[in-house]
Amino acid sequence: MAIAIKRVYDDPAASDGVRVLVDRLWPRGISKERAELDEWAKDAAPSPELRTEWHHADADRFDEFAARYRSELDGNPAARALLDLAGGHARVTLLYGARDAIRNHAAVLRDWLGEHGAAVER
Repeated sequence: MAIAIKRVYDDPAASDGVRVLVDRLWPRGISKERAELDEWAKDAAPSPELRTEWHHADADRFDEFAARYRSELDGNPAARALLDLAGGHARVTLLYGARDAIRNHAAVLRDWLGEHGAAVER
């Protein structure tokens, strides 16, 4: 199994494997057909409070956001379900809407899954 991340706005590819949207909100301007999702794991996204706080914070506070999100993931059954999903497939691509390809919650989630036994692609 391998976990990758990709912007939901990028074109789907056969190499994506299982495509899972990990945003709590549906991305603007994307139809369900264009997204070609296999699953929407919105409960694995940051809590609404954490998401709102992060959007109003400076980018240099990403480490603080990531630590708080990891704490949420530790007790989140939806994150554990993603780990189970990854175990049953050769490749899972986590889709996100953020513009920043490095500092986003999907990258934190991918790394968290990697720390809990999933192989990750960077």
